[in-house]
Amino acid sequence: MSDVASLRDEIALRQSSIADARSEREAGELTGEQLSELESRELAAIARAEARFKELEASSGEAPVRRSVRRHRRGLLIVAIVAFALAIVAAVVLALQPRQPGSSITGGINGSQDQRVTRLLSQAEIDQAVGNTVDALVAYNEALLIQSNNIEALTQSGWLYFSAGSADKDVAVIRRGEQRLAAAVRAAPSDPDPRLYYAIAAASTPGSRAVAITQFRIFVSLRPTAQLLAIARPWLLELKLARN
Repeated sequence: MSDVASLRDEIALRQSSIADARSEREAGELTGEQLSELESRELAAIARAEARFKELEASSGEAPVRRSVRRHRRGLLIVAIVAFALAIVAAVVLALQPRQPGSSITGGINGSQDQRVTRLLSQAEIDQAVGNTVDALVAYNEALLIQSNNIEALTQSGWLYFSAGSADKDVAVIRRGEQRLAAAVRAAPSDPDPRLYYAIAAASTPGSRAVAITQFRIFVSLRPTAQLLAIARPWLLELKLARN
């Protein structure tokens, strides 16, 4: 990924993080002080990234038309982030601008909430499959505005936050991912999928070995599929919970 594309994704992810934190503040999950601290840190990081973005864009030698297209695409992404914070706007945008390639979506704004969530999850899966993690995160967050305890959206968005935070060494984003994964486990304690992601996150966090062992043991007791066990096996071996 180019530096310009990387910065664009970073800006979008941090904007999504702010919108998500504001929703959590409204739900009473964050204090005003915590929200203020997170917003200050993320806005400062966005300002630095935007300044660097403009420098790279100006020196890239791209034709004016290409720069205009890039600005337009970036503007659409920012609109998507804002839509995440506004449930009704998100519903309208989803109905009018489906992103699934080569397919049509019926039902529109009059469709049921379940149908909208299903479309959002399918959209997010496609985005993840082609590497559009920022768009996937936006779709998962929109789904959570409709169904706050949706297991797939909690699990996948939690993992995306945890992975992005780990890559950037951003403790706040890591913590947000851990909270989402923990919420998925609480909402579906007998589902091995969120349990696996939660266990891997714990195993990847210094000082959380005991938590990881406990979570992996519960995961195995839930009789996961062979595919999930194959994903877990390297971690099970490392934690001495399985034999070669």
